[in-house]
Amino acid sequence: MPELPASVRLALWTTAAWNGGPSLEQALAAALPDVDHVAGDLGRLDLWHDLGERALLVALPAPGDLTGVPSARPDALGAAAEAGECVYVPGVGGLLVPTVATFGARGGSALDTGTRVDWTAYDADPVARHRVEALEPSQLERHLRLELLEVTEALDRVGGRPFSPGAARDLADAALGGRWGLPDGIPSRAQRVIALAGTVGQIVDAGLGGPDDALDTATSQARRSLLLRLQRAADRALADATSSACAVLAGWRPA
Repeated sequence: MPELPASVRLALWTTAAWNGGPSLEQALAAALPDVDHVAGDLGRLDLWHDLGERALLVALPAPGDLTGVPSARPDALGAAAEAGECVYVPGVGGLLVPTVATFGARGGSALDTGTRVDWTAYDADPVARHRVEALEPSQLERHLRLELLEVTEALDRVGGRPFSPGAARDLADAALGGRWGLPDGIPSRAQRVIALAGTVGQIVDAGLGGPDDALDTATSQARRSLLLRLQRAADRALADATSSACAVLAGWRPA
């Protein structure tokens, strides 16, 4: 199954649980099936629901770009930026930020290690609900596809091959509706944006982390700058499409 950020999966499955879906325990298991140990302040989810929250929303920030993150203390904002993700509730205010780590025998094989996610709660300001209700998946998809086209053309002008040979095939597979482990009830347009943005993000990550065949430093830096631009566009589209889907699951807007 393609991998989405833990916060994206937690937001979707928790919102489904809060609105007549599976139990919260079942939702947590479905949201993080590839995680061996989950701990931290997840009790906030029950508290927030008891206080009337119906949607758990998501932001995918980065150092220097806190787009979508509610106002909060510097330690909370710094933790979210470092993690690159967080979930939050808009009504009473509050953040959960994940820390992902591996554990197991030093020097052991992949079978000897596991993954754990620890969630830390922070206070945050409430967020106006109308901002989320106004998110339109069709516009998000158009903006992301335009950004993908512009960056691809710019990469062609820069030269070289920033992506692995299988990247185009991966993107095509996602366009055909690959499985992403999403709960029922998500509108098809939002699903399509989530799949597209998630796949673009994975391909860019591979491009940033793979071997660099650039002939000079200037070309390498230009290529990296373009990939980072596309990565941020994909992250923003993924976060907004997820929050839009949560708004539908919560009954804030029609499907």
